[in-house]
Amino acid sequence: MVDSEALWREALYGPSGFFTRGEVPADHFRTAALVGPELAEALLVLLERVDFALGRPARLDFVDVGAGGGELSAAVRAGASGSLAERLVVTAVDVGPARSWPGVRWTSELPSSVCGLLVGHEWLDAVPCPVVAGPSSHPWLDRWWPVAEGERAEIGEPRDVAWADAVSRVRGAALAVDYGHVRADRVAGRYAAGTFAAYRGGRRVEPVFDGSCDLTAHVALDACGEAAGGDRVLVSQRDALAALGLVGEVPPVGGAAWLAAAERASRIAELRAEGGLGSFGWLLHGVGVPVSSLLPPLPPWRP
Repeated sequence: MVDSEALWREALYGPSGFFTRGEVPADHFRTAALVGPELAEALLVLLERVDFALGRPARLDFVDVGAGGGELSAAVRAGASGSLAERLVVTAVDVGPARSWPGVRWTSELPSSVCGLLVGHEWLDAVPCPVVAGPSSHPWLDRWWPVAEGERAEIGEPRDVAWADAVSRVRGAALAVDYGHVRADRVAGRYAAGTFAAYRGGRRVEPVFDGSCDLTAHVALDACGEAAGGDRVLVSQRDALAALGLVGEVPPVGGAAWLAAAERASRIAELRAEGGLGSFGWLLHGVGVPVSSLLPPLPPWRP
C-alpha cells in the first residue's frame, strides 16, 4: 500500500522539497495576501480587538504560520501604528529560507507560547494527509467523510492535530483561513473525487511526488475546529471582512482620490468574491477571550 502522506510530506518538506528549497506561493498561485494591503488591514482590526480583550499586554504577538514569502507578516508590521505598533512582535513561521522584512522575525518552528493572534493563512491545506480511494475503515472517515465505492477522500486527521497544537499555544485568538469543505457537503457527495491537487507556475498540473509542484487539498475546517475545541466560529471570508470594516465603498467624486478609492474597492471585491477568495473559511478560536468580542454573529460558513 502506497503511503501517500509520507510521499506528500517528502515532496513538500524533504531535503529537496518544494517548500524547503525556497519556493513561495506568489510564484505559483494568487493568495489574498498578494492582492494588496487590505487583508492585513482587516487582521490588524482583529488584532486590535484581541489586544483590547487581553487588557493591552506589554507584548502583543502576531504569528503568521506557513508564511510563504512573508508578505502578510510584512504588511501587518508596516500597517501597525500607535501603542499597538510599539508592543507588537511579528513572527513569520515557515520551513523555507528566511526572508528579510523590516521588523519581522523568522523561524521554522511554532513559538511555544503566543499572546495575541496566531494566523494560519493557507497553511493547513499544505499539511500532508493520507489520500484514500473507495470504502476505507478509519475513525476519522467514519466521523467526518464516509467514502463510498468509486469515491476518493483525504483523511484530515494530521490537519486536526496540527491545528489543535497551534491553538494550544495561544492566549488570545487563533485564526485558520483556507479553502475547504464541511461534513454536510462531503456526505452529500459534493467532493466524491476528493480534492488532492497540484499547482506549478500558476497552473493546475497532474500531482507528482518529485518536489516539482505544490501539493494541496481542501481542509475539513469543521473537523479542525472540533479537534482544537473551545469557543470558536466558522464563517466565510466575505462576511468576516465586512465585519472587520472592509466593504469597498467608492465615494461619488472624481480625481485622484476617487481613483485610489476605486482601486481599493476592486481589491476588496476580489477578497470578498463569492466562489473565489470570499468563499474561503475563517475558523476563529477565542482562547481566554470570547469570540463574540472579536466578531459579531455571522452566518455559518458553507463553501
